[in-house]
Amino acid sequence: MAVTDLFAGEIATELLKLLFSISRKSRPCKSSAESLMASVNELVPIIQEIKYSGVELPSNRQFQLDSLSRTLTEGLELSRKVLASNRWNVYKNLQLARKMEKMEKKISTFINGPLQAHILADVHHMRFETTERFDKLDWSAKRLEERIGNLKIGLGGGGGGGVGGWMDEAVKRVEEERKWDGSFGQNFYLGLGIEEGKRKVKEMVFEREIFNVVGICGIGGSGKTTLANEICRDDQVRRHFENRILFLTVSQSPNVEQLRAKILGFITGADGMGGMGNDLVQKSSFQFEWRIGAPALIVLDDVWSVKVLEQLIYKVAGCKTLVVSRFKFPTVFDATYNVELLRGDEAISLFCHSAFGKTSIPPAADSNLVKQIVDECKGLPLALKVIGASLRDQPEMYWASAKKRLSRGEPICESHESKLHDRMAISTQFLSKKVRECFLDLGSFPEDKKIPLDVLINVWVEIHDLDDEEAFAILVELSDKNLLTLVRDARAGDKYSSYYEICVVQHDVLRDLAIHLSSCGDVNECKRLLMPRREAQLPKEWERNADRPFNAQIVSIHTGEMNEMDWFRMDFPKAEVLILNFSANEFLLPPFIDDMPKLRALVMINYSTSNAIVGNFSVFSNLANLKSLWLEKVSLARLSEFTVPLKKLRKISLILCKINNSLDDSVIDLSHIFPCLLEITIDHCEDLIRLPSSISRMQSLKSLSITNCHNLEKLPPNLGNLKSLQILRLYACPTLKMLPPSISDLVCLKFLDISQCVNLKALPEGIGKLSRLEKIDMRECSLMKLPYSVASLESLRVVICDEDVSWLWMDLKKVNLDVQVAEKCFSLDWLDDC
Repeated sequence: MAVTDLFAGEIATELLKLLFSISRKSRPCKSSAESLMASVNELVPIIQEIKYSGVELPSNRQFQLDSLSRTLTEGLELSRKVLASNRWNVYKNLQLARKMEKMEKKISTFINGPLQAHILADVHHMRFETTERFDKLDWSAKRLEERIGNLKIGLGGGGGGGVGGWMDEAVKRVEEERKWDGSFGQNFYLGLGIEEGKRKVKEMVFEREIFNVVGICGIGGSGKTTLANEICRDDQVRRHFENRILFLTVSQSPNVEQLRAKILGFITGADGMGGMGNDLVQKSSFQFEWRIGAPALIVLDDVWSVKVLEQLIYKVAGCKTLVVSRFKFPTVFDATYNVELLRGDEAISLFCHSAFGKTSIPPAADSNLVKQIVDECKGLPLALKVIGASLRDQPEMYWASAKKRLSRGEPICESHESKLHDRMAISTQFLSKKVRECFLDLGSFPEDKKIPLDVLINVWVEIHDLDDEEAFAILVELSDKNLLTLVRDARAGDKYSSYYEICVVQHDVLRDLAIHLSSCGDVNECKRLLMPRREAQLPKEWERNADRPFNAQIVSIHTGEMNEMDWFRMDFPKAEVLILNFSANEFLLPPFIDDMPKLRALVMINYSTSNAIVGNFSVFSNLANLKSLWLEKVSLARLSEFTVPLKKLRKISLILCKINNSLDDSVIDLSHIFPCLLEITIDHCEDLIRLPSSISRMQSLKSLSITNCHNLEKLPPNLGNLKSLQILRLYACPTLKMLPPSISDLVCLKFLDISQCVNLKALPEGIGKLSRLEKIDMRECSLMKLPYSVASLESLRVVICDEDVSWLWMDLKKVNLDVQVAEKCFSLDWLDDC
């Protein structure tokens, strides 16, 4: 919060006037009033100085100064009571005198205590910043000295090497440096990225009349405030709003009433009205209507709370509000611009400006090393500036070391940690404990990879005692706070969407932050034991500490091929989640799985181009508490090694796997090995030709999803035995020609998805028996007729289909039936991860 928003200078001034009156009127209060008057007299110039300084303070100072502001307000109320009291009421006047003494002591304590400490801290910061600036000046002076030493001044003053040439070079240099002077003292490269952002926001703000509240959102350090400042400085914007632009910093603990008064004073032209805003506008309403003659723009920077924001929005004709925040507020914003990160040359230019004082890589620098470090910043302006400044004037070996540390998600120096990680961490400070823990879990997954939402939900459900709905709500909250990005399939988002239709993407700097916050302290005591990047072997630090148990709840390993000799014994008595990220054609399961008695979720994801043959499946015999299993791009040839029933397993997902007939009834009885399974997902398993009949004996099964299995020809004829099945998803199985008639016996079925089953010609005649069926998705099917029994589907509410089939459903004339005509959607995004 800007300090200008912390104090009401008017309160202090009015308090002084009342204290003069009290000192003349009330003898018992006179000495206290005079003493308090002297204290407030000392405060007034300080308040005024702070009021117009524009400096921002950390949260602890904000809290203390907020407290002092409240004390001054209480003093004002106390002074009014003294003036209103009868001078002959001795007892009451004595009580008031004691209160006055307490207040005087309270203010004096602050002046003589915390305020003095603040001054010392400011002196320390000033010394540090002065030293840093003088270092820069000294560095610039050395460069200038070198240039002057290299000058070749001709006798006639002409030629490119003479004084005129040097002056031309100097002028060009100054003009080049000017473009780095961002608004309000920030150094930011105003290139194509910010110009495109300005164009889009300007279009939202004053070219679309229906947009009254526009948001600028992005992760911390992405340049949101810089963009807002540049918009305020833009000539076209200033002309449109006739220079009526108010820029306010709201921050984390704002004085809402004071901000409201300022905004209302600005709108009405009565800027000096002080606290009158509270009388004119009801606190409960932010829909206040007020007509003004000229357009106006109100910019609210650093907004953290929707509750605060709602109190600061005035719906006034001609008045637009631009909100800058790390968070998205969809209930308030009419439109949102998500700040784009820097790319290519822009990122290199900003980094080079911080590291070398130039806009490009100097000839003497290792260009490959510079580009590798820039790549680690992932286009985040704050990271580019902080890391560039941290490496300035450092030797090449230091740069190489920094590159390695960045690749491991570690800070390169104390300055990097304090300026980048600490600033980014602000976004997590106001999360609830459970949501913050979920954010930290994201460091368990590889960089630059989409995280399957089903995996994430399973992890959160198992270790944070959440249900699926609460876990999904946390995901949305983190997305709204720009701490992750949701990548949705066009089909996703309704009640029966599968989680694997949604992926999570996170900026690497945020991932590094999660790893940094999770890795503090003794490695054996960390709640999350994580490998930040893929390595050929396990970290040496783990091996050195393997003689003691590791108390991690989540263990994430990221390696290449691993055989028996590559593993060493480790004891994990508290591990509940094991994530194995690897890239290999052959992979041996770690033997220490035996030492994970509490393991509840196991995730295996192979990022190689081919399916991995996985060995040592026999370790599953000891996983009595396993509830969730995710296998991706592995070969299941040895699945028969499951010999002991996994009685607590609830979910199994096979993604991009090679089945190799391992599910056939002659190889394995699924109902015996997984007796309590609730959900089966089989996706992109090309060699799956038919489902085994043993699936039909899994009486607890509620969801069966067979998707993108292009060679699936047949379903079990006794599929109707699944009396608990609620969701049957057969999406994109083009070889499937018919559904078994027994499907009509699925008495609990609520959702049927047969979309993109292009060779499916008809629905079973008895489908009308599905009395609980609520939704059918049959887009891109070739059905030309419907069985008569569909008219008996009493619970059916939604049908999604193609236009040429929609009339068949509309002819039913069911009152409550919503027939939705689907748009064609073709996507190969999943190939990016193959």
